[in-house]
Amino acid sequence: MTQRRVLVVDDERTISESIAARLRAEGYEVETAADGPGAVSACASFDPDAVVLDVMLPGFDGLEVCRRIQATRPVPVLMLTARADETDMVIGLGVGADDYLSKPFSMRILVARVAALLRRSERAVPEQPETLAVGEVTIDLTARRVRLGSEEVHLTRTEFDLLAHLALRPRAAIARETLLEQVWGWGESASSRTVDSHVKALRRKLGGDMIRTVHGVGYALEVPR
Repeated sequence: MTQRRVLVVDDERTISESIAARLRAEGYEVETAADGPGAVSACASFDPDAVVLDVMLPGFDGLEVCRRIQATRPVPVLMLTARADETDMVIGLGVGADDYLSKPFSMRILVARVAALLRRSERAVPEQPETLAVGEVTIDLTARRVRLGSEEVHLTRTEFDLLAHLALRPRAAIARETLLEQVWGWGESASSRTVDSHVKALRRKLGGDMIRTVHGVGYALEVPR
């Protein structure tokens, strides 16, 4: 099996080296970078399968790094932050991050999150149906493209996976914990805020009435009758 490549970006050397050492011990090929420009350059040359990316970086921050690398080639990104601010999380997810982890964190949890990101990126596209239509929204599962009316809507990898998962089960109330397990691939020590933030992003891009909150449970996709 081909060795999976992970780029670790953090300006704190002790943290970067600790993460890199643990990921190498788990069998990954790892490169590191310590600032924004270096991260973008390393991503282009190393061509990683996943990126562990700190938000606060010299040069330019991790949000700009994420924006630039996702514009070139979509790659799973796990963002790290020392600030437990939901605004940071929402912005990070909005520029293409797939997951978020606040410092300090368990190295075991970080490894599990990276593994989950890689599993999701390798997951086969559902065989049927190829296209789903929900009101004015069309979801092409094979090409992984979404249109609202005649306009194409850009979704991150995770936003698309979440939308497709809900659309394949129209009107069904799906628990946040189930979504974390089936879309993200993990549940241990996971925060339901991750699901909530992605739902907010989908509502902003596709319309606020498309995904219904089922209080005390999770979410359901509304299908026009």
